[in-house]
Amino acid sequence: MNRHNRAARWRNFLIDIHSSAMYNSAMLTKDLVAASSKPLLLSILAGGESYGYEIIQKVRELSGGQIEWSDGMLYPVLHRLERDGLIESEWKEADTGRERKYYFISSDGRKALKTERQQWLAAHNSLCKLWKIKPVSI
Repeated sequence: MNRHNRAARWRNFLIDIHSSAMYNSAMLTKDLVAASSKPLLLSILAGGESYGYEIIQKVRELSGGQIEWSDGMLYPVLHRLERDGLIESEWKEADTGRERKYYFISSDGRKALKTERQQWLAAHNSLCKLWKIKPVSI
């Protein structure tokens, strides 16, 4: 294969890779991911205790893959929420026999979640009015 054919194939590869499904759905910006981490975590844990990997999978599922959390992003937020008294944790043995740290929401966390919900819905409804989309009730 000559040099020009290789270059043409490489250009086609680059075009194909950027038209894949991964790039068609808009990923959230880092700022929005960071801002939404507290209400997402509190909401997930309000539904029951969970551990790190399970939380990451739940966020990916809920967002349709538009929010991708890593361990390096999740655990500092969990530690901050725990330090602030909004969540608690406990080491437990999983079905596999392996120890996992499970997180659960505290009563202060439930109060904070109520406030977060009101604030996010207020922002959401303001955008809905601007974009002429039906707002949700608070």
